[in-house]
Formats: sequence, structure tokens, C-alpha cells
Amino acid sequence: MRLLFLGDVMGRAGREAVVDRLPSLIETYGFDFVVINGENASHGRGITEAHFELLREAGADVVTLGDHAFDQREIMTAIERHQTLVRPINLVPGAPGRGATLVTGRNGHQVLVINALGRVFMPPMDDPFRAVDKAIADCPLGQQADAIVVDFHAEATSEMQAMGQYLDGRVSLVVGTHTHIPTSDHRILKGGTALMSDAGMCGDYDSVIGMDSEEPLSRFLTGLASARFTPAEGEATLCGVAIETNPRSGLCEKVMPIRIGGTLSQSLPDFR
Repeated sequence: MRLLFLGDVMGRAGREAVVDRLPSLIETYGFDFVVINGENASHGRGITEAHFELLREAGADVVTLGDHAFDQREIMTAIERHQTLVRPINLVPGAPGRGATLVTGRNGHQVLVINALGRVFMPPMDDPFRAVDKAIADCPLGQQADAIVVDFHAEATSEMQAMGQYLDGRVSLVVGTHTHIPTSDHRILKGGTALMSDAGMCGDYDSVIGMDSEEPLSRFLTGLASARFTPAEGEATLCGVAIETNPRSGLCEKVMPIRIGGTLSQSLPDFR
């Protein structure tokens, strides 16, 4: 099966890029399942229920979150109603929502999507490795799940790569989010798991990681906060990763980066 993962949707520019480009991507390349990280979709901080539904209507089968999961207060209750909206699995016990979900894709296959938060340079969290481990043990690849996608929302590429090595042979894809900068290390590990340290963002790269440059630059130069960060609203680049899995094992056979539109060099999938 063919799966598409799109990195952090940043504000209006990112949302519009997804709405404009995702339907044709699904049709052109025959993607069976789409996961989008939406944790910056609403004004750069969290996601509203309306924006979650917008991403779903554009073609997302599952929307994952991150450290800004509950910045939009309305999502605290909305997340309980939506099986396809997933927050980090290693939050404190009792947090609203779910950290993993099993969803039927367009071809009828079952896809397990897991969201986890890193701990390096991030606020204290429960152990993401053990939390993800348990979710996989409850729904193993090749048994209950035809494919497993892990969105590891982390700051350090070392932690992202460690998660990939830890899960190699047990999941289809481990992909990092959060830094908003696409890495060029997409590859298939020895055990058959695809790994990309960071998918990048769906947002305006004429910015500072998706934010209008003026305020971040001012803070770097003066050490003072003079205004709120606001998402940049120029043309966005759609960034992510595409994989093709073996129909029997669920492991990865092809992995390719996605970069479409905006200012970055372009990269389209080639499933030949």
C-alpha cells in the first residue's frame, strides 16, 4: 500500500497548501492512506475542531498533534469525539483523547497511527519508547495492523533516529516532526522500517520555521519579546514523505521525500 505523511501544518498558509494540493496528490499517486501533523494548524499553535475537519475533508485519514496539542482549549473536548485526531501517547495519565488509533484505509487495510513526544530539549514526559512499544504489542504489524506509522514529535534528530532504530522491523514508518526543517536522511533501515528524522512543515519557508521573521529576529538580537509570534502567510511548501509497503509484511519497500510549491527545491514521489 502507498502511504503519505505530511509534516506540521503551519497556520493559514499550510492549511491552504494542503487543501489546494492534497486531493490531486492522492489521485495522481494513488495514496491509500494519509497522515498529517496538524499541531500548528490554527494560528501556529494547536488546532481547532474546524481546522481538523478541514484537513480531514482535504484527504487526511488521521491528524496527529504534538507539544501544542491542547493550546486551543476547545480541542480538549473535541478530541474525545474524533477517533482520527491523535495526541501524543506519552502524556500524563488521564489526558484527553488517544495516543494511537487503528483506522481503515481506502483499500480496506488497517493502519495503526501512533503519536509520541520526545524528551530531549522538551518538557518532561513519560518514556516515549515504552509507550510506543506497548501500542505496537497490542496491535502488531502483520497481524492486526497492515501498516504502522509512528509520528515522533521531537526536538533532537538523535532521539528521532534512536526511535527508528528501536522500532526497526516492527513498524512501516518512523517520521519526525516539530523542527519544521525537512531532513535528507530518508531511508529504509535493515529490518524494513522507513525512517526520516523530520518531515519538515507545510508552511511558508520565507520565515523563521514558519513564523513571520520580524519578531523572532528581534528576540535573537535583543533578547526581548516585543510582540507575539505570527505565522508567515506567503506561498507554502508542502513537505512530507511517501512510502510503499509490502502487502504481506507491512514493511517498507520504497521511501521518498515530498516537497511541493514555495521556495524549497521540489521533490515528487516516483513509485516505478
